[in-house]
Amino acid sequence: MPVCHAQENVLQRVLQLPVVSSTCESLQRTYVSTKEAHPLMASVCDVYERGVQGAGALAMWSMEPVVRRLEPQFAAANNLACWGLDHLEEKIPALQYPVDK
Repeated sequence: MPVCHAQENVLQRVLQLPVVSSTCESLQRTYVSTKEAHPLMASVCDVYERGVQGAGALAMWSMEPVVRRLEPQFAAANNLACWGLDHLEEKIPALQYPVDK
């Protein structure tokens, strides 16, 4: 079974797939244009974004000891997920194309 390289992360690999990255870019453009077109929506989104950033920072701080303790299990799960992604990329060539293609 192939394994991920030392620095390889399955989430990073998924985000780099053309089908995923083009979808994320499209969603980001839509979000930004919606905020620009609707000032009230922009202010609501800004408040939400700040709340999510704060909650994310708190969650990361509180989970750090657990993540450190489970690091070997996360590495094994990452390797298994990379192997699965290798298999998917072989079987589904469409993952290598942007959404519009």
